[in-house]
Amino acid sequence: MPGKLLLVIVAAVLSAAACAERQHTESTLIVDLGAVVKSGNVQPVDGITSAGQPNAAALKIFAEQGYTTVIDMRAAKEDRGMDEAVVIDDLGMDYIVFPITKPDGISFENAAKLDHLIGSAAGPVLVHCASGNRVGALLALRASLAGADDATALQYGKNGGMTRLEGRVKEVLANK
Repeated sequence: MPGKLLLVIVAAVLSAAACAERQHTESTLIVDLGAVVKSGNVQPVDGITSAGQPNAAALKIFAEQGYTTVIDMRAAKEDRGMDEAVVIDDLGMDYIVFPITKPDGISFENAAKLDHLIGSAAGPVLVHCASGNRVGALLALRASLAGADDATALQYGKNGGMTRLEGRVKEVLANK
């Protein structure tokens, strides 16, 4: 009988681990825009989706899925391949320009501003930069401001697309 009990416990642990892995995958905030266009579907996590630079086809999918706001973290001089403001306006969404152009823009102050912008939106929000790196970095700091420990905040930022700016985020977290 103890062998069967051990087998049941091992099966339960493996099942829980599989569920945890699925939950981690589902909580990823950053999306592959090509997959969004191909599937015609996107789902926000806690009302937010992070992405790199969307094209008009992707923006149309976001609008069709009920997104109300696009927050663009790119600088004015960065090429978008379209007049993004016009495309978004034509789709009936709000367009907010919130440029983060230098590493020192990754700050608690800007994370709080981003939090306010997200909180002020009437529905799901697409937040993008060129790759999602800047978005994920500010989302990590936003999570820290909301009370997450540093490891959790960093993971949230990675789920949001943070890559090269992880060192900057760690620096900001260390100096809080």
